[in-house]
Amino acid sequence: MLAALALMAIIPYLLFVYLYVFGKISATETIIFYIPVVLFSTVTGYSLIRKSADDVFHLSNETRMLQTGEKSDPIQIQADRELNEIASNFNSLLGRLDQVKRKNQEQATQLMVYSRDLALSYQRTKQEEELRNRLSRYVGNNLVEKLMDAKGGGLVKTERREVTVLFADIRSFTSIAERMTAEEVVFLLNQYFSVMVDIVFKNNGLLDKFVGDQLIAVFGLVESSGNASENAIRTALEMQEATEAMMKKRLQENQELFEVGIGVNTGQAIIGNIGSANRMDYTVIGDCVNIAARLEQMALGGEIIIGEQTFLENSGQFTIESRGEVYVKNKMEPLICYNVLRN
Repeated sequence: MLAALALMAIIPYLLFVYLYVFGKISATETIIFYIPVVLFSTVTGYSLIRKSADDVFHLSNETRMLQTGEKSDPIQIQADRELNEIASNFNSLLGRLDQVKRKNQEQATQLMVYSRDLALSYQRTKQEEELRNRLSRYVGNNLVEKLMDAKGGGLVKTERREVTVLFADIRSFTSIAERMTAEEVVFLLNQYFSVMVDIVFKNNGLLDKFVGDQLIAVFGLVESSGNASENAIRTALEMQEATEAMMKKRLQENQELFEVGIGVNTGQAIIGNIGSANRMDYTVIGDCVNIAARLEQMALGGEIIIGEQTFLENSGQFTIESRGEVYVKNKMEPLICYNVLRN
């Protein structure tokens, strides 16, 4: 650009002055010689200016295409040093912007992965918390963690297993309830079951269900300290002691009193989800369960009656006396059963 300005403006006039002053030629000769030089300088300067303008237009067009996204390659031009430096600086800026863009994309992708993992982690945590809450209704907190950590899903398999089943029932509850208001009956059962369930959980038992005023618990479904039948007998003894303590308090408050009969039996049972498509219960079924129910029906208030297998597994650990052979409903052969005595 500077060369073009020199050719078009400065050089012709300097040449004219030099020829006129020092060349010792006439003005006419100087003019005749000067005109072609001026024309040559003008044309040459215009060509240089035009080339510079074309280079500027090309640079402008390249930057426009980059802006609109029509191209993404670096700018390639052959021009003056100044324009080449502008293009080089622009390409350097584009390179840094591209690096920032790629880094932002990588961070955005990483954030999406983190967000997905966080959502999955939250969902799993929520599901585990819901499962803990459900399990805590049936087993004590000391067993919840074992069930949560069980890789095989401790309470979901359907199988046949040896378990010990406990039935506990309030004696003459129907006649007692007739002398109480509905609110008093509900309060009594809630108070009674709260105490009994805590004892079941304390001794590693699982709450199977409530049937009216009857409580059914199962021992041996999950690994725990002590054998299942021993835990069941200890539960029965503690339940009777807790019932007596409860009755002493109710006597002082002039409230209805009651006693509890308990039956315990050990044997093979089928464990699994049983019910309909709309309602399923995880429960135990089998002859072992039926015998435990019959033993509970035989027990008087304050008594604990156990089956033969339960006795054999705990002989010498508790004070037990034989009741001999008894016949129960739906059994052709007599059963040998025992009373567990409280010291």
